[in-house]
Amino acid sequence: MWVADILCVIGWLCIAFAKVPVYIAEITPKHVRGTCTFSTQLLQNAGLAMVYFLGNFISWRMMALLGALPCVIQGIGLFFIPESPRWLAKVGADKELENSLLRLRGKDVDISREASEIQVMTKMLESDSKSSFSNLFQRKYRHTLVVGVGLMLIQQFSGSTAVFSYASTIIRKAVGCTGFSVAIGSTLLAIFMNFHFFGLVLALNAVYGYSQVPKAMIGVIFVDKWGRRPLLLTSACGMSITCMFIGLAFTLQLYLAAYAIGVGGLPWVIMSEIFPMNMKVTAGSLVTLASWSSSSIVTYAFNFLFEWSTRGTFYIFGAIAGAALVFIWLFVPETKGLSLEEIQTSLIREPDEIYHM
Repeated sequence: MWVADILCVIGWLCIAFAKVPVYIAEITPKHVRGTCTFSTQLLQNAGLAMVYFLGNFISWRMMALLGALPCVIQGIGLFFIPESPRWLAKVGADKELENSLLRLRGKDVDISREASEIQVMTKMLESDSKSSFSNLFQRKYRHTLVVGVGLMLIQQFSGSTAVFSYASTIIRKAVGCTGFSVAIGSTLLAIFMNFHFFGLVLALNAVYGYSQVPKAMIGVIFVDKWGRRPLLLTSACGMSITCMFIGLAFTLQLYLAAYAIGVGGLPWVIMSEIFPMNMKVTAGSLVTLASWSSSSIVTYAFNFLFEWSTRGTFYIFGAIAGAALVFIWLFVPETKGLSLEEIQTSLIREPDEIYHM
């Protein structure tokens, strides 16, 4: 049992601190970076929905064995993926950097300009300051830190963790008088929450039916067309309004749809873009800590708030999501179509000029 506990703790810590969005952001071309990074959220949700569904039919031991299969596939696949070009530049492996870019972009593509930009920016950052916790709070990094931590706090304090964690309680409160099975409702809602089906104009009874296209696809399709700021603003606005609706009628599908297109995944996308190479590990750890700690606070407080006032709880979440609109408008930059080097240079040196690019 000790061995099992140790392995579980190590496994969950690896999941919690994994830098998958960062890796994807560092290897993809700028014109599809948002789509590729956002896709991790879609695929995560698809996997969670599958687990919720299969959990009704197979034992937890079989579920654990099935859960090992993707790990084996990924473990084999890691032998065939290149190292991040920006990490290679950081450690001074210039030749390997070029080989990595050629594998990522294609052997016939001229990667000289991109390689040069990565090397110049990396050397400038390395000579400018070292990656330490105290250096993270320098004035030049203040804006990126506010954006990264702020978006994570918005993601949690706007109620997403509470809605996801207490789906059964919300379902029971909302449909307990209808005679509909709470267990079935919770299972279906779990699938909807994680697979994000379209339901922008549906109320709670949409939980009982199925649609074809996942909501999270909205973000994947439009993140590189509309940009990050418009999707975040739309998402925060939708969450604010629908939290008010939840307070009145528990229209969970509207809330989940609004959450899926922006606040659900884009904070991680932007986090992977805005921090420079020399600060990614330190800043990423701080942002992750902000996300998990705020999630714990919301999860703990929700029961007490829900007992105090069902409607009032969601009015509070709605007000926070409304405040998020102001925060996103004032502080969050648009990163669509910019290379990571361009984003970081603009944020560090000229933070006021990137907002409306």
